[in-house]
Amino acid sequence: MFQRRSISLAALACLSVYSAAFAQSTAPAQQQQLERVEVTGSRILSLNAESPAPIQVLTGAEIAASGVANLQDLLLKNPVFGTPGISRTNSNFSTSSAGVATIDLRNLGSNRTLVLVNGRRYVSGVPGDSAVDLNSIPTDFIERVEVMTGGASSTYGSDAVAGVVNIILKRNFQGMILDAQVGESQKGDDTKRKFSATFGMNAPDNRGNLMFNLSGSKQGAVYSRDRDFAAVDQYTTSGFTGEPADIFVPTRPFYSSFAPQGVFTYRNAGGTNSSFTYDKSGNQIPVSTNGPNGDGVGATGFDRSAYRTIAIPTDRLMLATKGDFNLNESHSVFFEGNYASTKTKTRLEPYPLASTDIIDSGFIPAENLVNGVKVRNPLVPDTIYNNAVDRDGDGLKDFSFNRRMSDIAVRGNKADRDTLRVIGGVKGEIGKNWNYDTYLGYGFTKEGQTGTGQVNVMNFRNALAVMTDVNDVNNNGNRTEVICIDPVARAQGCVPANVFGANTLSPAAAAYLHAPSSLNTKTTQALGGFSVSGEPFELPAGPVGVAFGGEYRKESSSTEFDALTQTGLNAGNALPNTAGSFNVKELFVEGRFPLLKNLPLVKTLDATAAVRQGRYSSVGSTTSWNGGLDWALNTTFRVRASLAQSTRAPNIGELYQAPSQTFPTGLVDPCTGVTAAEQSTRATRCLADPGVAANVAANGKFTLNQADAQGVSGFDSGNPNLKAEKGRSFTLGLVVTPRDLVRNLAFTADYYRIKIKDAINTPGRQYALTQCYNGDATYCQYITRRPTDQGANSAGSLEFIDETNANTGGDFVEGIDVTATYATRLGGGMFNSRLSYTFMKKAYNKPTPDSQEDRFDGEIGQPKNRWLLNLGYNIGAWGLSATTTYIGKSHLDDTFINNPDLWVTIPTKNQASVKEKYYLDLQGTYQIGKSTQIYLGIDNALNTKPAPVISGLPGNVTGAETAAIYDAIGRRYYIGLRYSL
Repeated sequence: MFQRRSISLAALACLSVYSAAFAQSTAPAQQQQLERVEVTGSRILSLNAESPAPIQVLTGAEIAASGVANLQDLLLKNPVFGTPGISRTNSNFSTSSAGVATIDLRNLGSNRTLVLVNGRRYVSGVPGDSAVDLNSIPTDFIERVEVMTGGASSTYGSDAVAGVVNIILKRNFQGMILDAQVGESQKGDDTKRKFSATFGMNAPDNRGNLMFNLSGSKQGAVYSRDRDFAAVDQYTTSGFTGEPADIFVPTRPFYSSFAPQGVFTYRNAGGTNSSFTYDKSGNQIPVSTNGPNGDGVGATGFDRSAYRTIAIPTDRLMLATKGDFNLNESHSVFFEGNYASTKTKTRLEPYPLASTDIIDSGFIPAENLVNGVKVRNPLVPDTIYNNAVDRDGDGLKDFSFNRRMSDIAVRGNKADRDTLRVIGGVKGEIGKNWNYDTYLGYGFTKEGQTGTGQVNVMNFRNALAVMTDVNDVNNNGNRTEVICIDPVARAQGCVPANVFGANTLSPAAAAYLHAPSSLNTKTTQALGGFSVSGEPFELPAGPVGVAFGGEYRKESSSTEFDALTQTGLNAGNALPNTAGSFNVKELFVEGRFPLLKNLPLVKTLDATAAVRQGRYSSVGSTTSWNGGLDWALNTTFRVRASLAQSTRAPNIGELYQAPSQTFPTGLVDPCTGVTAAEQSTRATRCLADPGVAANVAANGKFTLNQADAQGVSGFDSGNPNLKAEKGRSFTLGLVVTPRDLVRNLAFTADYYRIKIKDAINTPGRQYALTQCYNGDATYCQYITRRPTDQGANSAGSLEFIDETNANTGGDFVEGIDVTATYATRLGGGMFNSRLSYTFMKKAYNKPTPDSQEDRFDGEIGQPKNRWLLNLGYNIGAWGLSATTTYIGKSHLDDTFINNPDLWVTIPTKNQASVKEKYYLDLQGTYQIGKSTQIYLGIDNALNTKPAPVISGLPGNVTGAETAAIYDAIGRRYYIGLRYSL
């Protein structure tokens, strides 16, 4: 009986390079010839199929050799993958899904990279999205990973626009493998503890196999304060000073003006604003954020980096199982099951509260009306009470303030995330040349999260409206104590809040003001499908292969916040609940046609074609197709080409997300530096805003202060009117395997081009700013500036820039992939090597169909040149391996550095670039007998420092002071023991 195996024969040459070097090698080639093969990207089973699309293979031996706890860490080294959407080193500030591990092919977005397990879909780990959390798939249960770049929607449906990552689990394993590992960075953090146990057994008479894996890992935190480049709060100030500067020379320190002792502002009878803060002794002093000389000496600001996290601690417990049982010679049943429990903990600085978070106007009364009589707030110092005037017209003296709420709690959240996936089915043969496969599956991801550090706005209002209880209204005999004025609030436990100075809140007041938060999310996936493949007839060049089938899938997602978070009454992001679902029914058909065989310069010539028709409850009908040619000139040279149209229906978040607040960075305000005398379109539109005009009148030109530059917010929203996007991909490649000249050498070169029409994106906040003040005024509806009563510097500053998902002008990427593998016997041992190189020739997106191309090739996070070199040598019981990762020179986003409509103009990209980076990982192994192996390794052995992508620059990861593509942790070590039986 023929067996079904999902593997690309095109990748067998790559697999063979490592077979001699590692004990867990692939089966001999002659055994492979006896099995029908399913190539990733096709449903057709064939004895000799080759893929017309590029496929790269990562073996289980390579995964074991890397020592990684999470598959994401290894995949991201491959140059075909872009900057991760979410990882444990860039999600400390995430509202949800902190610590999730996603992947992104070609920098086109994780929602355009389809992750499969054994050729079938896997439930998303991100609410409202399609991205799979690799935390839920144990690395020690993986046999190999096949990465197919280019569109594959005709085979697998939506989301395969950039390509497919097919994770193949171990099969027919018998015995036991135990693996234990410990590690940490040279700084003593980023601790790693990992344990895995894999078991497998055959049924009597070899009629089936059962396997399962139990594994767990603990990865410790890395704090910003423990890395020199991130230890002190800093900012690239050229973005708002009005004067061009070297963008990589930040102001350091650049402490936040929101300090625990507070900054208090009032207007006196002369109409002048005055501000003060407190020193450590409680004396009132002038505000000095960064010290009198900009050196931090005597500063009264706040160092946020002392609290921030570069890598969040992540604990995982996983159970995976799979099995199959032969009902008879032709039919068998199978099942797969995965369960993962992930715990993460984020930590960031205490909440920066402004009086505008409590009262819209920001004016807090220094006195209150009690039964129509003005009563002094006894907590307000004389400086304010004796000099302040009424600014909001209510007849009461008032003031405004900002304050870091350090005496309440540090902000952060603890999240428990559970993922469960079960799938089962029946497969077998129908006659001699036909096979079938049916399956049903269900999966869910749930996240329960509790957070700290927010404040209850309504309670804060009550706690600031206080009086001296001279009439003993609470009947406790104390006529000198301070109490809340509102009797209802007092009955509910109101405690007066003294905000004047550091640590002035009593424990009771802090408890009254604290607003613990909660979040519960759930994502579900139900799916079922069938496929039939066979060879209905033969052509002179060989049998024709066909496959057809259908699939059904239903996705749902919900996100539920606590009541205060939903309404923004915890002084933080207003995050309404989101819920939605969709279903899709699809039919597909595919064919493989041998055209020519055994002719001069044509050893074989095969053609492939496929089409898939889908019906979505959300966007209606979609059609995907592909066609390909595979031409083997001889045993040495092969040419492959594919053309595909892929579709991606919008996910639940893109369709239904309620307005969700966010705090973007790296924006340039077009009004910065505008003067009253300027006559440009930009100046005219800027000065039309009353707040901007007031700011210019007070300062001579539009000027931003530190808090306003760091305080831009906005709301992201879904769009139920979205339609599906279409991606057209083309690949053309050459495969060289000169077996007669050089054994164990394989070389591939593939050109790729992917163009996405009606791409589902947001046009971008910087684009909206540029268009509003220099082009299309319709974008101004998304922009809100602060009013004139915010003070001379704050008036007119950006407060909100909102975005909604749209079918934009499209995305485009183009480049070349090169791979080379070679293995040979050397000095009594085995040497093996592999090089993977990607050149990004051109990449852009278009915010609207009529807009110009916004190039992003070569920008930070999307370098033009990347490569990965693996070298290994095994001799006797010893093994050594080295992996070098190269990230090419990159520059900042063009819209930030070289937009002629903005005041920031940098003549060349070299003045806004970072140097190339090399990372070296080393590992050694020693085999003790047949069953025990000791291994140890060093990651980032050269201790390569990350590129300085400082706060305020696009691409910055808050707390890391670099971009997500770079390693911010540094050199780290691990040692492990592997036992097999």
